[in-house]
Amino acid sequence: MSTVSLKDAKAGFSSLVDDAIRGEFVTITRHGKPVAALVSVAAADIARKALGKKRSGLVSYLRTFPDGEFERNPAPSRDVDL
Repeated sequence: MSTVSLKDAKAGFSSLVDDAIRGEFVTITRHGKPVAALVSVAAADIARKALGKKRSGLVSYLRTFPDGEFERNPAPSRDVDL
């Protein structure tokens, strides 16, 4: 994985694209902080698919347990003096 400044990336963009095609990740920095990454289309597709997966919520997860139905506590909440 190489890291280049934005100024250098502008000057040598075609060589950075060639690096990305070969599978290398190129990190572009501005003022010394990483701000962008140049990757191949295949790597971007894999990342897009991974980010697009919908995860189930806590309630769905709890329902997968045996005896998935839980009883609510019918007692009222306690009073708290603040």
